[in-house]
Amino acid sequence: MLKLQFKDCRQAPVWLAEERITLGQDHRNTLVLPDAGVSLFHAEIRREEGHYYLSDCASEAGTLVNGERISSRYQIRADDLLQVGAVELQFIDPMKVQTKVDTAKKWFLQVLQGENEGNKYPLAGSMTFGRSVKCELCFNDPELSRRHCEFFLKDGVLEVKDLGSANGLQVNRQKVTTATLQAGDQMQMGSVILLVIGPKVEEVEQAAVEDATVFMPMAALPKTSKVAAVSVPSPRASVTPSQAPAPAQRQGKWLYGVLAVVVVAAGLWALTLL
Repeated sequence: MLKLQFKDCRQAPVWLAEERITLGQDHRNTLVLPDAGVSLFHAEIRREEGHYYLSDCASEAGTLVNGERISSRYQIRADDLLQVGAVELQFIDPMKVQTKVDTAKKWFLQVLQGENEGNKYPLAGSMTFGRSVKCELCFNDPELSRRHCEFFLKDGVLEVKDLGSANGLQVNRQKVTTATLQAGDQMQMGSVILLVIGPKVEEVEQAAVEDATVFMPMAALPKTSKVAAVSVPSPRASVTPSQAPAPAQRQGKWLYGVLAVVVVAAGLWALTLL
């Protein structure tokens, strides 16, 4: 979906969401332009099957696109420059606008269901959502209110507030009036379902990678890994492993000594009986 952006930034960009948009000085126009050289009903834009067509409404000064006056219906494309009298406007495709902000630190809304399904919209500051062409996030859904809800992003915290909509706002299937959003939350407004994508998801994934790098379970150590033995010298005379008697040898010698004592004692006792 395209939107019209004023070159002099007199007001916020206008989404081209309606099928017919008129421009002129008369207050009945969709976009009122009370400037010199603008006729009462100067030009109109029609949206047909996702394409936009501009027509001049027999204005006195004419309608110019990219510096040339159009004489018949003209198909509009992104980045075209429109001049109506002394007013200059540019057609913008938000999906093609390149941002200098690091996308890893930004929040996005991705359309899971509804118009523009699959598209992602970056969030910044305060942004309204609804059917009105004056909303920063404009969706042509009849179940939406003109100004359905508003998003607030400040200091890395994203919040949403219902603006008194007719069909309400749901976050993770719970109806709310205000909520602090987290990455992975799903919102439903009318028939539109949005997924919240935030930097916290990437931060958690990065932290998991770092933890896996620093802390390795013992079971995960390579089989070839060996722990070096540390020997502590004893103040006594050192005994080599070959000299040190084994436990079984020590026990056997002790038994032989006890048996010898018993045999000698028995012999002495027998002599006393003779």
